[in-house]
Amino acid sequence: MARGTAVPARASRYLTRSRGGFPAWCDRGGRVAAWSPMRFCKDIYNGPDMKPLAPGTVIFHRHRGYGVIVLVNLLTGWISARFGSEVRTLDLNLSSDEVQHADGTPILFRRTPPDRMPHARLMEMVRELHRAGYQRLYLYSWPKPSGLHWRWHLFSGPRNWIERPWREGWYGSGADYNFNPVLGWGDGPSASPQELARLLAQFDPHGLAQALGEDQEHANWFELVCATLLPDYAFSLGWHYNGSMPEHLPVIPVRRNVPEYVGPPLPWPPGWRHLWKSGGPMPQSVYQPPVRTIHRITPEPQD
Repeated sequence: MARGTAVPARASRYLTRSRGGFPAWCDRGGRVAAWSPMRFCKDIYNGPDMKPLAPGTVIFHRHRGYGVIVLVNLLTGWISARFGSEVRTLDLNLSSDEVQHADGTPILFRRTPPDRMPHARLMEMVRELHRAGYQRLYLYSWPKPSGLHWRWHLFSGPRNWIERPWREGWYGSGADYNFNPVLGWGDGPSASPQELARLLAQFDPHGLAQALGEDQEHANWFELVCATLLPDYAFSLGWHYNGSMPEHLPVIPVRRNVPEYVGPPLPWPPGWRHLWKSGGPMPQSVYQPPVRTIHRITPEPQD
C-alpha cells in the first residue's frame, strides 16, 4: 500500500494507518507488535444466541450425564463423545439419541441443522471488511469433483480470478469444516463476522493490508449477492464440467432441509464473462485415407 493512501474511518478498527506497507499495529517485518490490541481479541466459542456443534462442546445425555464431544460430522449428524471418566468414546446420532446442550437445550439436528460449509460465514466477513474499506478482498468458491463439498479461497490485491495468490490459511473445504467448524485463524465455531475479521487481521496482517483499497464495482455486486442469499444460501463460481456456462450465478444451500432457491437470478461477478469464450461443439475428427494417385511418365519432345 503506497504512502498517503486515505484510510476510511471504519477501517480504523482493523488497520489504522500504513507503516511501510504493513498495518500500524505491526512492526516493520509484518509481525503483530507486542503492544498491539490485536493480541487481546477474545475468542467467542459458545455465545448466548448460537450454540455450536464442534469438538469440545459440552453436551448432556439422559443415560450418560454430561460429556464432551470429541468428534463431530455435521454432514451425517454422528458424533463421538466421552462421558465422565470413561476411556472409550460413545458414538451418538444427533437425530435420534436425544442429545442436549449443557444447559438443557435440545439439539434438533433434523429440524435446525447446522451449516455444513463455512461459505455463508465467509460472505458475512467479506461484506464486513468491504464496508470497512477492504474492497480488494475476494471470495472464490467452487465444487469438488465429488459434488458433496465446496472449496473456498480468499485472496487480496488485484482482482485476477485465474491467477489467484495462494496464502497459507486463506483456503479450505467443506469436507474439513464438517469435522471441525472453524477456519483455522484461532476462531471459534460461533465467532461473529466482526470477530472473524479481527482474527484474520491478526493471523495474516500483511495479506489483509493488501486488500485495503477501492473496487466499488465488485463491492456493489457482493453486497447485492449477500443481501439476496444470506443466511441460507451461498454462491458458487463453478458448474458441471460437461455443461455450458449457466446464464446466472449458481446458488447452493449451506445446510440441509433448505428449499431450493427460487429468488431473483443473480449476475456473475464483474468481468467474469470475459474470462470464458462461448463456442459450439468441437468438430468430429474423421480419418481421411490418402488418395492413390498414378503418375505416368511421358516422353518429352526433344529439340
